[in-house]
Amino acid sequence: MFRLPGVYRPQGDTRLLCEALKESGIRGARALDVCTGTGRVALAAALNGAARVTAVDVSWRAVLTARANALLRGVRIRVHQGDLFTPVRKEKFDVITVNPPYVPAMKGMPSRHGRERAWDAGPAGRATVDRICDQAPRLLASGGVLLMVHSALCGVEMTLGALRDAGMKASVLLRHEEPFGPVMRGRARELASSGFIRPGQDWEELVVIRAERA
Repeated sequence: MFRLPGVYRPQGDTRLLCEALKESGIRGARALDVCTGTGRVALAAALNGAARVTAVDVSWRAVLTARANALLRGVRIRVHQGDLFTPVRKEKFDVITVNPPYVPAMKGMPSRHGRERAWDAGPAGRATVDRICDQAPRLLASGGVLLMVHSALCGVEMTLGALRDAGMKASVLLRHEEPFGPVMRGRARELASSGFIRPGQDWEELVVIRAERA
């Protein structure tokens, strides 16, 4: 898959989200993929029968990458540049997929620039996840579904609680133990000292949370 420098490389979390998307059945759906990166999940939505696919990323490099990959695969995807749901705030969708930044940033709030913004998510790893829990339900049509992947390190129960408080029916759809990649390996000592992981731990549990709007 084509990828410009600095764009998040599809990894285990991307594969898990694509699996959840396929299991959910989206034929004929209006699909939105936020934090799209290379557009891998948006492509999966299009190839699995979504009627209309829209993708959003804050990075212009990611936007260009996603557009190029859609062109190379011969599928029609609208790709917007912007912060989370801002470019599509007046629209409604049947399915929303998100692979947000979720790695705790030991030095404080996430950077607004550079490749680190693809994973840095504030001291608790929830700077973007909490915003998604607040904003995503407003864009879902009746019966619409949100599929979001993140590490268990940033609080599965907190995410479920936030979505339920927003009136959603939320549960964990998939779980998978993933070996640490380069970013997590580089932060393992700091994560252990902060209590996020055990000393010597070299894996994390990834979860896909499914939330449905009644």
